[in-house]
Amino acid sequence: MVMSVLESLWGTILSIPTKKVVDASLILSVCVWLVILISRKWASTTAKASSGDLEKPTAGVRGKVTRPLGEWTPSDFKRPTAAPYSGWDVHSTKPIPYRPFRYGPKYYITLGLRSMKWDEWIELDNHYLKYHVDKARRIEERGSKCCHTAPEAMDAAIELLEELCAYLPERYPNMFIKTTTGITNKVTNETFNITQRPLPEDPMATAARLVQDDLALMIERPDGEYYLLAGAILLAGFWRLSDKFGMRLSEIHTSGDVPQFKSKLEKGMMNFFRRLRPEEPVLRNNYFIQVDDNLAWSESIGSEDGETVSWNTAEKNRAIENHFFRSERQSLRRLSRSGAVVFTIRTYFEPVTAIVEEPYVPGRLADAVRSWGDDVSRYKGKEKYQDVLLEFLDEKHRMQVEGGLEVEKEDEVRRYPL
Repeated sequence: MVMSVLESLWGTILSIPTKKVVDASLILSVCVWLVILISRKWASTTAKASSGDLEKPTAGVRGKVTRPLGEWTPSDFKRPTAAPYSGWDVHSTKPIPYRPFRYGPKYYITLGLRSMKWDEWIELDNHYLKYHVDKARRIEERGSKCCHTAPEAMDAAIELLEELCAYLPERYPNMFIKTTTGITNKVTNETFNITQRPLPEDPMATAARLVQDDLALMIERPDGEYYLLAGAILLAGFWRLSDKFGMRLSEIHTSGDVPQFKSKLEKGMMNFFRRLRPEEPVLRNNYFIQVDDNLAWSESIGSEDGETVSWNTAEKNRAIENHFFRSERQSLRRLSRSGAVVFTIRTYFEPVTAIVEEPYVPGRLADAVRSWGDDVSRYKGKEKYQDVLLEFLDEKHRMQVEGGLEVEKEDEVRRYPL
């Protein structure tokens, strides 16, 4: 806008007789000053209109207040139809090799969010049947300790189940069939009726049987805080739904001693939740080292039914064959009807001895582990495995370099976080 005004003025100047150019130049100078002053005022007004006060207890998107805290008006947004996963097969499609760790020397603690493509909401692979059996066993053995829905979250849990029953046949049509009452899994020969009332089981348990992910629903209460009020946490490894159920979002993280949560993560996370729209799903990844081979529960940190669990109980410097790389792919989206925020937590679990055969991985992982600060090291249990792990990674990295690996060309081969 400013440039168009100036161009118009300059065109007028050029048409003025020469003897009046000096006067015209003076006029132009005054006009330029006025245009700049007006544009600054305009820009300031626009910025104020688009940047709300993040400290105010309002719930909106990108600074625009859309509703009072604790209130949700159903959105008319509908998830785009998912494209079929070309070539997908439950027996042959391998897990995606997420390697979400960076080189040091500094470890940055961030939310690490990125946009999610709707087609890729749920990832299934050739580990599906193992996960399915493990989940069914744990639902049977542990019941509401692992799968539970509070009465006020029931509508949201049913909405999530309906979303999965619509999405999965679209994305994985050679495995799932949508029926008039729900969904059929052709591979496991299971049919689920999600229309009958009451439902035969907790809707979160049914949802968990369909996918490899753990699932959690955060519900906003009138105080504007989000609470964990529904979950199917069956393969989490290091945390128990029974410990966190009913907690506020921030309390979940502080009770788990998440490093620098209060100082670096809490404010951003709360603002993110308040502004999340149904049409803007996101992803994040994280990773851990585990020193036993139990996907569902890491026994090295204590009994799953113990009063407390801690890295203090883990055996120090176990043989490298006992070291496993545990990576989580988390998606977050807001459900349109209920307004609940859905976490899907897909765990990828592999022996360290396997992932180090991939080019660049041992060197980058060793560098990442060394970059952890004291707080992150305590949280991830580094003291229990660092000696054995780092010696092994360094040796594998040395062998790769001697074999011709060009470290400086890694970005041409694979980029973080893959």
